[in-house]
Amino acid sequence: MHNRQTLFSTAPHPGLLGGVLPVAPLNQLAMLSDYLAPEQRFVTSPNQDVVYGAGFLALDKEPVVIQVPDFGDRFWVYQVVDQRSDSFAAMGIQYSTKPGHYLLVGPDWKGDIPEGIEAVYRSPTNLGAVFPRIFMDDTAEDRKAIQPMIDQVVAYPLSEFNGKMKTIDWSEAPGIPNPNKGGKGETQWVVPNKFFEILPVVMQQVPPLPGEEAIYASISFVLDAAAKDPALQKVLIQAAEETENTVIKEMFQFRNNGVDAGNGWRTQKNAARFGYDYFQRTATAKGNMFSNVPNETMYFGSDFDSSGKRLDGGNAYTVTFAQGELPPVDGFWSLTLYNEQHFFHPNELNRYSLGTKNKTLIKNDDGSLTLYVQAESPGGKREANWLPAPQGNFSLYIRAYWPKEAITSGNWTPPEIEATR
Repeated sequence: MHNRQTLFSTAPHPGLLGGVLPVAPLNQLAMLSDYLAPEQRFVTSPNQDVVYGAGFLALDKEPVVIQVPDFGDRFWVYQVVDQRSDSFAAMGIQYSTKPGHYLLVGPDWKGDIPEGIEAVYRSPTNLGAVFPRIFMDDTAEDRKAIQPMIDQVVAYPLSEFNGKMKTIDWSEAPGIPNPNKGGKGETQWVVPNKFFEILPVVMQQVPPLPGEEAIYASISFVLDAAAKDPALQKVLIQAAEETENTVIKEMFQFRNNGVDAGNGWRTQKNAARFGYDYFQRTATAKGNMFSNVPNETMYFGSDFDSSGKRLDGGNAYTVTFAQGELPPVDGFWSLTLYNEQHFFHPNELNRYSLGTKNKTLIKNDDGSLTLYVQAESPGGKREANWLPAPQGNFSLYIRAYWPKEAITSGNWTPPEIEATR
């Protein structure tokens, strides 16, 4: 979170970093006007069902006003997180949030609330972030219909608030050169040999949770000693590098993230509500950062087929939802395919997920729905249900936005991933 905020703080104005990633100066946000492009490397495991926005907060400088347009019955949610990436605001269709202006404030803010502010949300840390998600069908008609709504998703410092809705044409968002385009994988946000330089800064920014005071004191004792002893500092750097390679690296895999959800899938029970679960928070930061809280979204990831073999584009697979067994949601669902680095696999169809947004899916005669996951087209009518795969290893991810009780309680089980060759 600290290092991502550092990147956003360099943005000269709201726009698209490298032409693909919405970025803005601190205490503002930027929006896409379409789905997220495969080229982005800001965060792994994104979706292709919503129009995203992003903005980082420095609430010690000033509170931030964020606008909510009238989305009608369209699914939407604003994820608002603190420096621990825990959610601290409830804003979305599932909360019956009214259109209007909302105020995000830091832990020590004691100012007056202006007239025209619908609600105030207080962050436990001064550093925070906002990620709007607005559902969009994969049709030209819905792309056009959503634009006036998206253009009113705006955030700005409280000093600029005048009670009126501001509008920005996000389809005209300017490009911003990206000094770090990254490679095949995600931008390395935590550099092991710099970890213990930044850790004391972050500990000053993030107060201990109740009961963590002794942990903070122990860490501070070691850091203070290392600051006076180059040999100890060297040992700390070595430990950070070894931990990255032997522990953190493996947390990236879905099979090491969350808990068993059945049929080879894994899920998270405490996303954005991590509390003292340092392992899960680290795994999420590594493999699928900025997951919503479970009542907003449940996620199911898998690296293997039903026989326990690694998913690979040299094979072909089917994922069949029996009649009445589509993910039970009040929002939407999707099945997304990621390459080995948890990014979209570029393909001629520009198709990276299938689900509610797709209006051409064809059900079987018995009412079930079969999705075909493979490198080559299955041909004929089946192509409407085809999720193109790369030649190498890949992973699958089910999203259930605004899940019903059957999902949050664990009574619904994702279907098997069947190898057909």
